[in-house]
Amino acid sequence: MSWETVDGVFKLSFDPLFTTAVAAVLFILGVTLRRHITFLTRFCIPAAVIGGLIMAFIALGIHHQGGASVSFNTALQTPMMLAFFTTVGIGGSLSLLKRGGWALIIYLLACWGLAAFQNAFGVSLARVLGLHPALGVMAGAVSLEGGHGAAAAFGPTAEGLGVVGAQAVAIASATYGLIAGGLLGGPVASWLINSKKLELAASQDGLYKEHQEASGAATLTDSFDLFRMLALVLVIMAIGNLVSNWFNGQAKNVWQWKNFSLPGYVGAMFVAVIFRNLNDGLKIVKIHDRAVDLIADISIGLFLTMAMMSLRIWDLYDLAIPLIVTLLLQTAAIALLAVFVLFPILGRDYDAAVMCAGFMGHGLGATPNAVSNMSAVCQRYEVMSYKAFLIVPLCGAVLIDLVAIPNIVWFINYFAAP
Repeated sequence: MSWETVDGVFKLSFDPLFTTAVAAVLFILGVTLRRHITFLTRFCIPAAVIGGLIMAFIALGIHHQGGASVSFNTALQTPMMLAFFTTVGIGGSLSLLKRGGWALIIYLLACWGLAAFQNAFGVSLARVLGLHPALGVMAGAVSLEGGHGAAAAFGPTAEGLGVVGAQAVAIASATYGLIAGGLLGGPVASWLINSKKLELAASQDGLYKEHQEASGAATLTDSFDLFRMLALVLVIMAIGNLVSNWFNGQAKNVWQWKNFSLPGYVGAMFVAVIFRNLNDGLKIVKIHDRAVDLIADISIGLFLTMAMMSLRIWDLYDLAIPLIVTLLLQTAAIALLAVFVLFPILGRDYDAAVMCAGFMGHGLGATPNAVSNMSAVCQRYEVMSYKAFLIVPLCGAVLIDLVAIPNIVWFINYFAAP
């Protein structure tokens, strides 16, 4: 950490280690506030967002004072980001598709379609409202289906391609999506159940119970399980980053008409997906899901907190009204898709209505929103939809990224490049 006064302005600079230490403390603060403020828990606001935004608003106040500035060196954010997306890839076992049958495939296709729709719709709205088209992508699948993790990851990518304010727009949109997704999912499902006079009966195939038993079977017995998975994640991160660097170098020769950029975390995620599915058949390494989850929690916590605390909120000033209009229209669009497209193709039954609540939750916010919405609906009607509780989290948390992230990468490169 260092400080100096330049032209009467006091400048405080944090080095990478100090920045990470501050991020860790802010994350703990966020967890503490979540435990004591019901609103934050009800809408599944991530602890990293809470803690990081506190620092971002402090920086905003300092910015308006004009006599001081704060800067963070987030060099360690990239390794954390790589680690998180690697754990996402490790969880992408395609054999899980067999558990949910046709309903899972239909729901997954709907999720993939929504990602493409949100980006195309966002770009169209941005053009109509006079914004940079790439900002429509930031207020599309990046922040809505992607949540704060994708917003923090892809925002800097877009800004690196010259889209001013991309990260601020993405983070603000993701925060809106968490609240909107938590508020609207339950009412949509309730309206479908009541207006269609659906029979209050769910599938009894036991898929959810089977999935929970398999997921909960593994527990950490010692630190070596965690270390083995950390070593696996680090190896995949390194190979994935190498693949991304190779691809970007080749891209300049192959696509000379477009400076296509593949972020390192995307390469790491897909190397992890390939390894996981080869490993499912060859049994090279025993995957310890609980250890992988712990690595994911720590990496996303630090990565997202660092992204939030370095956010330049003042970049949003000129974008406020167009951004609000874009997000409201995105919300109306996903509600219409849930009611008039997803509900009919899933069978127009109670399970389908519950899954629509989940679709609204993670389609606008995050998978915890989806689970919370479905829980509220099932408690209200006193019927548990095991099918919904297997399919929605599996698609919303893992499988959706297999198509959504390449789709986002393409949109950003196509519309952000000069």
